[in-house]
Amino acid sequence: MDIENAKVQMRKGILEFCILQIISRGEVYASNMLEELTSAKIMVVEGTLYPLLTRLKNAGFLDYKWVESSSGPPRKYYVLTEKGGEFLEELHLTWDELQGSVLQITNPTTPNS
Repeated sequence: MDIENAKVQMRKGILEFCILQIISRGEVYASNMLEELTSAKIMVVEGTLYPLLTRLKNAGFLDYKWVESSSGPPRKYYVLTEKGGEFLEELHLTWDELQGSVLQITNPTTPNS
């Protein structure tokens, strides 16, 4: 198994959660999402982001609005729907549980005998 592939797979697993979290803070343009994800070292490209955004929109978790831009064509800004907020809450619960489980395994308080 290739370590780089393992890292990519781990990051992919939390990408949807991270995207919904970014959008939950307010209207956001896709390139701003890419910048934040990249700065957090969750590497993603437009070819991955846009299909994921479409899938989340089709599931009813996101909506968007077009905003005129002075520097080019209108921009699509994404927002979380009520259903998306509920889904994100569930993901938070799952993340907290998963994080606790992983910490229990990687940092045991007592050694196994």
